[in-house]
This record gives sequence, C-alpha cells and structure tokens, in this order.
Amino acid sequence: MGEAQAHAADAGMIRRAQFADIYATYCPYVWRCVRRMGTAPEQVEDVVQDVFLVISERIHAFEGRASLKTWIYAITFRVAAEHRRKRHRNERSKVLAWDPSAPVSADEEVLARQLADRLHALLDTLDMDQRAVFVLAELEQLSGPEIAEILGIKLNTVYSRLRLARRRMDRELATGGGRSSP
Repeated sequence: MGEAQAHAADAGMIRRAQFADIYATYCPYVWRCVRRMGTAPEQVEDVVQDVFLVISERIHAFEGRASLKTWIYAITFRVAAEHRRKRHRNERSKVLAWDPSAPVSADEEVLARQLADRLHALLDTLDMDQRAVFVLAELEQLSGPEIAEILGIKLNTVYSRLRLARRRMDRELATGGGRSSP
C-alpha cells in the first residue's frame, strides 16, 4: 500500500470514528429536534436516519464557522422540512390523483369531471407565468430548484410566483370564483 493510500485509509478511519462520536453525542438531540419540528412519531426514526446520512456525507466539509451543534441543527431543520414537504406532497397526490382507467361509478365519474373542470377554471384565473409555476409545484410535485431550471428563471422568482398564484387560488376559492358553467 502506497503512502497516499495509507493516508486515505487513515482519514477514512478518523472520519468513521468522528462520525461515531457525533452520532453517540447528538442522536438524542437530533431526535428531539425532529420530533419538535412536527414530524409524525412514526416517521421520526426515518428522518433522524436521513439527518445522520447527510452528516456522514458532509462531515469532511464542516469548517467550524459555527458550533457543531448549530451545524447539525441546520442539517436537521432542512432534512425535517424536506420530509414534511414530501409527506404533504404525497398526501396531496392522493387527493389529486385520478386514474381515468380505474373502474368508477357513473356518479364518481361525473364528480371527477366536475372537479377537473373546476380545477381548470381556477387555473384559467392565473397568468401564464404563475400558472406554469403553480402546476409544476402543486400538481407535478416539483421542487423550487427543479422549477427554476425547467423554466429558466431565478429561484426567488419561482417562490414569488408560487406565492402569488396560491394567494389568487385561495381568493378564488373563497369567493367561489373560477366556476365553470355547466
């Protein structure tokens, strides 16, 4: 084994030992933070595991500009927030999912068509820029960075348009606007 390989092996052992110490010290802290961030009890273990996967991948990049606890909290916050977004998307997907090939009763088919018509009427109240962002975020379940890349716009523009579109949709729903005529 050459000197470079020996150094790499030593560095790997040091990182594993460092990670083991971090895990032993901070696992209860991360667990509490994840739970307090609104993660469902049955999902806490998965989120904590995801947090420590990120830590293990990024421990070499920790520069010490903040305390280790602050760095771990920032990772925990981002991972828990992403997990909540995914869970929320999945719940919305179940509500928005409609399989036209699935057998349904005539009443269910009529209701599904009415809901689809209502959705399209609501979407028609948005300008094209807001509509594109809204559809990609809310219906296609894409992230802000993915939307920015697809549309070739800045990430802040994505969030601004999405916020405006959601406000408009909320107003339309509250006032009964966007109704399509039968």
